[in-house]
Amino acid sequence: MNRLQKMVATALLAVPACVWAQQSEGAQAPAAAPAAATTAAPAPQVDATSYVIGPEDGLLVTVWKEPQLSGAFPVRPDGMISMVLIGDVKAAGLTPLQLGQRISELLKKYVQDPSVSVVVTSVASQRIFVIGEISHVGPLQLTAGMTPLQAIAAAGGLTPFANKKHIYILRGQQKIPFNYKAALKGDDKQMIALHPGDTIVVQ
Repeated sequence: MNRLQKMVATALLAVPACVWAQQSEGAQAPAAAPAAATTAAPAPQVDATSYVIGPEDGLLVTVWKEPQLSGAFPVRPDGMISMVLIGDVKAAGLTPLQLGQRISELLKKYVQDPSVSVVVTSVASQRIFVIGEISHVGPLQLTAGMTPLQAIAAAGGLTPFANKKHIYILRGQQKIPFNYKAALKGDDKQMIALHPGDTIVVQ
């Protein structure tokens, strides 16, 4: 057993049993994590240089030639992930590329020239929802600058019974009106930038 393996073993003993089981599962079969994610839905296509990680996103962290440090890591509601040796690492607010660089810096105490890659396997933080008289009700992945008109199109469009003048965006306790017909005519007032967690209600 080399020095790194001894350190990993010692760190694992100090981790609570539930976390140990999660990390051990990722270490034993790191390739199984993306397979599990893709069983339910295709892996999201995100730009590692621009996508900002958020709470409840799923990540696959791979440390080259160090399988015991690699695995699948969910981002906790506080924006952190927990890794062997380096403990809690803030992930929310960083891009996958930035997070990989941060983990590399922290691992330099234990691994010589660590090479770390981070892949987003599930997107749960950047979502909006569409409900009501729309073809496909449910969550949608929010892309940068997405407008209500784009979101409605992505959800398959309105049903024949939709009131195109009575649509609103629910943002917390705030109701933001949206006029579908005016948006189709290019009304700049309808070019509303959606936020994560927004719900478009089509009456």
